[in-house]
Amino acid sequence: MNDTDNICAISTPQGNGAIAVIRVDGNEVFSLMDGIFEPAGINKAIKEQAPRKMHFGKIMDGDQVLDEVLVVPFHAPHSYTGNNMVEISCHGSRYIQQKMLQLLINHGARTADPGEFTMRAFHNGKMDLAQAEGVADLIASTSSASHKLAMQQMRGGFSSEIKNLREKLLHFISLIELELDFSDEDVEFADRTQLKELLEEIDRLISKLLNSFELGNAIKNGFPVAITGNTNVGKSTLLNRLLNEEKAIVTDIAGTTRDVIEDVINIQGIEFRFIDTAGIRDTREKIESIGIERTFSQIDKAQIVLLLVDATQPTETVTHTIQKVEDRMKGTQKKLLVLLNKVDQVSTEDEVVETEKAIQKVIHTEDELLRISAKQGTNIDKLTSTLLNSVNYSPLDQNEIMVTNVRHYEALKHAYDALQRAREGMESGLSSDLFVMDVRQVIHYLGEITGQITTDEVLGNIFKHFCIGK
Repeated sequence: MNDTDNICAISTPQGNGAIAVIRVDGNEVFSLMDGIFEPAGINKAIKEQAPRKMHFGKIMDGDQVLDEVLVVPFHAPHSYTGNNMVEISCHGSRYIQQKMLQLLINHGARTADPGEFTMRAFHNGKMDLAQAEGVADLIASTSSASHKLAMQQMRGGFSSEIKNLREKLLHFISLIELELDFSDEDVEFADRTQLKELLEEIDRLISKLLNSFELGNAIKNGFPVAITGNTNVGKSTLLNRLLNEEKAIVTDIAGTTRDVIEDVINIQGIEFRFIDTAGIRDTREKIESIGIERTFSQIDKAQIVLLLVDATQPTETVTHTIQKVEDRMKGTQKKLLVLLNKVDQVSTEDEVVETEKAIQKVIHTEDELLRISAKQGTNIDKLTSTLLNSVNYSPLDQNEIMVTNVRHYEALKHAYDALQRAREGMESGLSSDLFVMDVRQVIHYLGEITGQITTDEVLGNIFKHFCIGK
């Protein structure tokens, strides 16, 4: 990929709007713009006009005025990409936008690839690879929590930690390799005690980052919440109530929901990804059986399980279902919230109390029980409050660094494994030229995160997911 030729793209969403922004970037971008931009009231070339300020004028297609625009020139290296760059704010007509692109292409630009502006910023040292991925996450953020995480990553908090540790390791590696050059003289330049302490420090940090991934990924993509229970207990009704729309089909026929239905709800800046599952029951019907198996699969993936039970059903049926779900969740850290639904249909308070007593005997002490009516909306506000209290997002409030990206998690896992081999090698008295190979692996995988070590294949895979114009 050529990082200096002229590229152009629409940076605002496609369609009609009041304003559209078109970006143009490259070594010859100012000369290109001089051929089509006629500034108002002055006779100056773009490169001679004040940078990072708006200049009013006309875009000319030959002797025809295409549009009146505002143009902002950015001089290298003081631009998003590090190159000379121009942003054109024109009217948002789709016709104008397309004609503007066509005009730019006719004057020597080409259409930018997805993420090409940000890739240029990476290549020109304006940001590292983790920060570039933070840009994509920021654009995709849909809640205050995911926005905060993306901003933290884009500003380099995560990267600075990784780079600092990597530089310390590189320092020790250079000293050890110097020792190898003087192996006949039996000299020691690298303090083994300090190296051991550094490896322990890196171990603590990488372990902390790896452990943060579950929370970070949930904040980024939404906390997975499985809505489960027997057939016809009101799971789909509850999903519709939470979404305030008729997302799931609701009927009196048992087994209506046969596949997973999911949607995301933002509750006070935290996203929850609700998953409505097929009702749990014994059945020989093949399609429904597949749906029920998927129900248990979703329980395995969820961080929070909402188990609906019907207050009008016999207590034996209710407790049997709870026990089945409890058995599936055994040994996990998942949160179980038992919802006693349809309390509005029970004739007396005593019946509800008796059912609650039976439920309390089979659920664990950390599990919770809440009365609701999904149909009437009773205690739905308490349910949402309980959901918020069920997730620990205090690390976000404390600005702790969290891993949200699968690529980063995998690189950290490889670095952690190599780190353990290096520590074991030192403890067992392995010669420097052998255990240093594992330390080099740690350095390699840390460098993969920030882009200090990368390949065209990795870069292509990352930036192809960016929107065009960013």
